Amino acid sequence: MKVLLADEYGFCFGVERAVEMVEDALEEGDTVRTLGPLIHNEQEMQRLGNYGVSTISEPVQIRRGETAVIRAHGVTPEVQKELEEKASKVVDATCPFVTRVQKLAARAAEQDRHVIVVGNPDHPEMIGVKGYAPEHAFVIKDETEVAGLPWLRHPLVVSQTTIKAKTFFDTAEAIKTKTDDEVQIVNTICSATRDRQDAARALAGEVDAFYIIGGRHSSNSRKLLAVCQEQCPKSFLIETEEEINAQDLVGAETVGVTAGASTPDWLIKKIVSHIEEIGERWKNELPLA
Repeated sequence: MKVLLADEYGFCFGVERAVEMVEDALEEGDTVRTLGPLIHNEQEMQRLGNYGVSTISEPVQIRRGETAVIRAHGVTPEVQKELEEKASKVVDATCPFVTRVQKLAARAAEQDRHVIVVGNPDHPEMIGVKGYAPEHAFVIKDETEVAGLPWLRHPLVVSQTTIKAKTFFDTAEAIKTKTDDEVQIVNTICSATRDRQDAARALAGEVDAFYIIGGRHSSNSRKLLAVCQEQCPKSFLIETEEEINAQDLVGAETVGVTAGASTPDWLIKKIVSHIEEIGERWKNELPLA
C-alpha cells in the first residue's frame, strides 16, 4: 500500500507566520494569551499550550502585563482597540490575505458602496471583515442567498479566503441581477487555499482512499474534503491517527493524504507513519506465495 502526499498541503504562509509570532513572544518571556484559538487546529493549540499559551474568549479577560494575540482570522476594529487599551502589548497575527479583504471592505464602505462577502457569516474571519463595513456589508454563503439581498449600490464582491472558487464565482455572477451598476469582483481566495484544492483534486482521482488531516472547525479542511469526495468516495476528514479505521483501507493499494492550512507538519508525519504501519501489518500477515 502506497501513501501519496498531495503536492501542496499543511501550514500556509499566514498560519506559519501566526505561530512564529507567538513563539517569538514566548521567547521574549511574555505571558501570551490569544483571543480565540490562534488557528483551527486543536493539536497545535495543545502544543502551544504546553509552552504557556492560553486562550481567552473576550478582550475583557486580558490583563495589564500580558500580551494579547489577534489570531490569524482577524477581528473587528472595535475588538482590536479594546485589546490595545487593556493589554501591555498586542501582536496582530491576522493573515495578510485576510487583512486585504478587510481593507477592501473598509475602502468600499468609505465610498458608500455595498460590500458582498461570500462566506460563512458565523466564521471568525467573516465577523471581523464585516466589522470594517458594518453598515454596508452583507455576508452570504452562496448564490442561493442572493435573492435575499437588497438592491445594491456599486457593489464590491469579495470572498472568505478559504471558500471554493466555484462557489465564489457562481455567487458573484448571480449578484449582477441585484444592481444596475457595474459589479466589482475581487477574488480574495488565498493562493494557498487554491493550491491545496487543486493538488488534492489532481490526486483524488488516482487513489483508492483519501485522508484530509485538519480540524473539523477548519473551513479550508472541510472544503478539501468536499473536493476529494468528488473523485474519491472513500475520503475522510480526520484530526488524529486514532480516527483512522483500518477496515476503511481494506483492498486499498494507494492512499492519498493532504492537510488543511492549519495542520502542522509534525502531525502530518505522525499520521502518514501510522497509515504506512497499517499497510506493513497487512503485508506481513499475508501468506507467502
